[in-house]
This record gives sequence, structure tokens and C-alpha cells, in this order.
Amino acid sequence: MAALTTVPAATASAPAKAARRSRPRYWRGAVLAIAGLYFVTPLVSSFVFTVHVPNQGLTFEAYTGILSADGFTESLFLSHSLAAATIALALLLVVPALVAVRLGPPRLRAVVEIVCMLPLVVPPIALVTGIATVLRWGPEHFSRTPLYQTFLAVQNESFPVVLVLAYTVLALPFVHRSLDAGLRAVDVPTLVEAARNCGASRLQVIVSVILPNLRSSLAGASFLTLALVLGEYTVASLLGFRPFAVWIVTVSGAEARMSVAVSLLSLLITWALLLVLSRAGTGSSATAIPAGPATATPAGPATVTPAADATSGTGTGPAPAAPTSVPGKE
Repeated sequence: MAALTTVPAATASAPAKAARRSRPRYWRGAVLAIAGLYFVTPLVSSFVFTVHVPNQGLTFEAYTGILSADGFTESLFLSHSLAAATIALALLLVVPALVAVRLGPPRLRAVVEIVCMLPLVVPPIALVTGIATVLRWGPEHFSRTPLYQTFLAVQNESFPVVLVLAYTVLALPFVHRSLDAGLRAVDVPTLVEAARNCGASRLQVIVSVILPNLRSSLAGASFLTLALVLGEYTVASLLGFRPFAVWIVTVSGAEARMSVAVSLLSLLITWALLLVLSRAGTGSSATAIPAGPATATPAGPATVTPAADATSGTGTGPAPAAPTSVPGKE
């Protein structure tokens, strides 16, 4: 009787729960509206500042003169080139290291994590001071060695490799966190063992097995690195280079409205690249394991079991047992 009385109560509470779930929750809309105002209001204010000139009305000269501004194209191309090189170098360093840590002793994970998190502890101003000291000290002591030309090559203004190295160090914490979260959701030892048993090499395991399962993590790490490079100012300015962020600050002294307009356009470009990377990270993550040499397995005698006997009991009887071979009685 107790069981019979509890069933109607459970069934009666189900419609009440469904009704509570279907009620509109206005507080969610209020929170989203406040957050939207918090982010949109500065952007709208900046846009009004660029198009409204006192005593002149609306004008779009701040936007029409961007492409013809001195140094705009060169600085934008330089920043995107540095970002592409930084993304490639950071992924090339972090992905194999994290895969090796997953396959190796667990105590190495803490060591790799501490090394990758050090740039969060060291301020960028201290990092760039050390880099500048090494760049000044190197040519003085290696002027008669081949390393002298190396010090000059990494400081080439058309493509400063020293900025790529510095940005890679600054991006290590973000790349490590993104990829480590993706690897935690993948059974790396099982995938690697299965691929190796199928005849795949170490490079094929990483390219064809591990990377497809890290598509979203790779996209997130790439976007964080791109945003860091496009907005970084301290390192490039103190080392004397002029990427996009430094160019915006330089122009702001003479053309305040143009600098704000360029900042808005750079934000839109960053959003567009974010959409592209997010689309690249939502693809299929199916793992393709390279097939190794096929191994022929001899087929044994087939045994047919009537399905009707096991399910409905309407068969003619149990299936006959498979013949057993006795050694010496064949």
C-alpha cells in the first residue's frame, strides 16, 4: 500500500516541475542586458567620438584616411606575421612536450606546468630589460665570431625574430592551459598504443591521431596568442620596433580620432579572426589511425544459432554444440 500511495505523488509533482522550468526567468535577460551595456557603451562612445567633430557635424575622415596613413599597412602586416610565427613556434614547443608528459612519469607534469607558468610571475618589463641587455652585450663579445651576424639577424626591422621569441615566452601560459585542458579529455596512452600497433610512426601519431582530437584546444590557443601579439606594446616599444600596437600609440599624438578608429577596426578584425578560428575548431574530431600491414586470420568453422530460440522460444530446439576436436582422434 505504501508503494501505491507514493506513485501518484511523484506523477503529480512532474507537471509542477515542468511548469517551473517553462516560466520565463527575467533575471537572465536583465543580467545579459547589463553585460551588453557594459561592453557596448564604450564602443558606441568611441565610434561617436570618431565621426562627430564639434562645429562640423558628422564626418568619416578618420576612417577614410586609415589606408593612406603612413605606416598603417606595414605595421599591420608585421603584427600578423609575428602572430603567425608565434603561434607556430608555441604549438611546436608545447604540443610534443605535453604529449610526452602524458606518456611519461606523472611527476614531470608539475615541472612542465611550472616552467610554462613562469611568464605570469615575471613582469614583461623585466623580461624586455633582460632581452635588451643580452642584445647589447652580445655584439660586444662576439664581434669576431659567426654569432655576431646572428645577433644582427634577429633584430632585423622587417621581421624581428627577437619579438617572436619574446611573444612565445609570454604566450606559454595560455597555450599550456588550453592544450592541457584538451588533453585531459583524451585518453592519450590508449590512442598512441593503438596507432603504434597499427604501424604508425611517432610523427603520424601526433599529426593523424592526437591533433584531430585537439582541434578546439588548438583554435583556442591560437586565438589567445593572436590577441596577445596584436595588443602587446611594452616589449616592442622598448626594443625599438614598430608593430601595430606601437603604431596606434604613435599616431594618437597627431591624429587622436584616427587612432581610435584604428583601434575599433582592429577589434573588429580580431573578432573576425576569432570567428574563423572557432569555425576551424568545431570540425569533426574523429580519430583516424593509420592502418598497418593487414594480417590474415584463418577462418574457423561457423556455428549458426537460431535467434528465435534465444528470444521468443519458438524455435525447434537448442542449437547443436560445435564439434570438439580431440588430439589424436581426428
